[in-house]
Amino acid sequence: MAAAKTALVVLAHPERASFNHAMKEAAVEALRAGGWKVAVSDLYAQRFNPVLSRADVAGAPEDAANFNYGAETGRAWKEGRLSDDIVAEQRKLEAADLVIFQFPVQWFGLPAILKGWCERVLTSGFAYSYSAMYDQGPFQNKKAVLSLTTGGTGSMYTPEGINGDINIILWPIQSGTLHFCGFQILEPQIAFSIGHTPADARAQILEGWKKRLATIWDEKPLAFTPSSSFELSFAGGFLLKKEVREKQADKKYGLTVGQHLGKPLLPNSQLKAPPT
Repeated sequence: MAAAKTALVVLAHPERASFNHAMKEAAVEALRAGGWKVAVSDLYAQRFNPVLSRADVAGAPEDAANFNYGAETGRAWKEGRLSDDIVAEQRKLEAADLVIFQFPVQWFGLPAILKGWCERVLTSGFAYSYSAMYDQGPFQNKKAVLSLTTGGTGSMYTPEGINGDINIILWPIQSGTLHFCGFQILEPQIAFSIGHTPADARAQILEGWKKRLATIWDEKPLAFTPSSSFELSFAGGFLLKKEVREKQADKKYGLTVGQHLGKPLLPNSQLKAPPT
């Protein structure tokens, strides 16, 4: 019998009566019903500190006069000198096969407490290195999904909408943070304009989320340009290889939101996995 998989739900909302909290509860219920082990990081309830500081590293820094947070925390991770709260989160993350990030979009990005969680927990060495990043990253066998709410309607987040294309908003989080660490990224779960959504529609969203979670491990991830398509050296500038650029010359769309090659963006590449 296969061992039970483990999920981590990272919640970034201060109110227990919020829809984000209800989505977290639904996820925990559905996953446990499906045989998953589930851990939760309720960042506000934990009073998680999102602020980087020298206190994140125990012992004397290598260069106190010119403290480099990334380098110092990377060394501290190797030597077991990170602060206890960072270590606790890293252990939960290390044990997880699936990570769900539940949050409201704030100012077109992550809430500050969740951004600080990423900055403090995803340390060099543990979550990434320049020799192991993107599809070669440490978390390449893990899957992640953003479950988010917005204040604006869905139409406001389209290429014609006043807030702009949601694919562009999601790119720094899904590619620049999570996929950078190796995560396979599943299609985001988005509840648009939740503050103006009636109770019966909210109930349907929760039930749809539970239904999705019953088979979420079998979902196909979003597509990103593989690292093998780049010159992976400082001498090569980490640029797309010449043959890759030449192959794309006659294509209508760019490769991704980031590697668009000056062409129109591939529609919904941060929302939908490519067809099989």
